[in-house]
Amino acid sequence: MNKKFNVGIVGCTGMVGQRFMTLLDGHPWFHVTCLAASPRSAGKTYTEAVGNRWAMDVAMPESMKDMMVLDASNVEEVASQVDFIFCAVDMPKAEIRALEEAYAKAECPVVSNNSAHRGTPDVPMIIPELNWQHEEIIHAQRKRLGTKRGFVAVKSNCSLQSYVPALYPLDKFGVKDVLVTTYQAISGAGKTFERWPEMVDNVIPYIGGEEEKSEQEPLKIWGKMENGAIVNATSPAFTAQCLRVPVTNGHFAAVFVRFENKPSKEEIIDIWNNFSGRPQELDLPSAPKQFLKYFEEDNMPQTKLHRDLEGGMTVSLGRLREDSQYDYKFVGLSHNTLRGAAGGAVLLAELLCADGYMD
Repeated sequence: MNKKFNVGIVGCTGMVGQRFMTLLDGHPWFHVTCLAASPRSAGKTYTEAVGNRWAMDVAMPESMKDMMVLDASNVEEVASQVDFIFCAVDMPKAEIRALEEAYAKAECPVVSNNSAHRGTPDVPMIIPELNWQHEEIIHAQRKRLGTKRGFVAVKSNCSLQSYVPALYPLDKFGVKDVLVTTYQAISGAGKTFERWPEMVDNVIPYIGGEEEKSEQEPLKIWGKMENGAIVNATSPAFTAQCLRVPVTNGHFAAVFVRFENKPSKEEIIDIWNNFSGRPQELDLPSAPKQFLKYFEEDNMPQTKLHRDLEGGMTVSLGRLREDSQYDYKFVGLSHNTLRGAAGGAVLLAELLCADGYMD
């Protein structure tokens, strides 16, 4: 793509905002021209606003260190400097919904990491390799909002990335029932071990709201567009448990699945290893060459070894075997702040740009 886009990061000081900065530094299509956060950070340089809370394993981008942070609530000021924004604010959901729609109505498209709009029927929630066609609902959303350019698009919950990408390509066999337990890294809570010492040598068997998202959001991914809305599917049936584990980055899933028409193990692995989607077809900058990678070894994938495959954008799978109660069981791994959060949002923005929605 020859065109360059000026972009803003709204919610730039948190962990996902920081991850956005590392991914957008030197991006071939996107140039960061604006940073915004809460009023307590506004008026400070980015370095001053973050202080000692920089949590990435790479240095803060030199090009953004001295940028002045704006107040995210000053919508017109921020929107006037960018072609679109990435949103990763930490606010009550109702306030996030209002803020994101305010940007959309200011004709500034929003690519959001937040959950606030995931249930809005005309807001697409996209995993780019799977349900990219849902971007077409943007036309209906613009009609509702009365905008020409402005809209909101969201990515799904980070934990979904470790199991939904493995199940969606198997839909032709009739994915019927899914039981999943996710083992989620502390960065999913925006934490490091230094800031959350009680997580060292510990497992917490509850993450607020996570099980509901893990069970309900896949149904929107499987949903169909009807009369200007995405109507959630009624199947597969998902049930989930979500645990917080002492890992820095990487969400793991143990998955059990039952089919209407049971495929062979060889069929499943072949589909996984050869599956690609719209991002690979378009050769988008953040798209992994291999979206799903299956490991034959019994002790793989492993979080420490495989979370960063292809820039953290590949989903790793393993241990596929028959089960005594379900048809099969397997494990999945995804990098929660890359594929699951900022990286997934950047890939979604690339898809929307390539398909003309940012024009």
